[in-house]
Amino acid sequence: MAWLDGPLWPYLALLLFAVLPTEIWRWLAVAFSRRLDANSPALEWVRAVATALLAGIVAKLIVAPPGALAAVPLGLRVAALAVTLGVMLFDRRRVLLAVLAGEATLIGGAWWLLPA
Repeated sequence: MAWLDGPLWPYLALLLFAVLPTEIWRWLAVAFSRRLDANSPALEWVRAVATALLAGIVAKLIVAPPGALAAVPLGLRVAALAVTLGVMLFDRRRVLLAVLAGEATLIGGAWWLLPA
């Protein structure tokens, strides 16, 4: 068991306890999703749950932010969300652009409003 004390142990632990359990579910999802209809009620329910979870996380980050985000004023956090939603409403296919616009609003506003 001397190999457990070596410098590669953290990488092996990461592989065993983080990557493999996650990858198993991803491969199973790929295997089972081939037989599912994209418009089935089961997948509509999964999309609704995923959307609700994401909305809950975003709401929590805006209303009760953790860490350094708590120093950013509520109005600025809401403005960043509004910019993100505005870009999404303009063109739904440009999700990355919407996220980057919201981040730029948040970071730029915090840099401008907060003392160094």
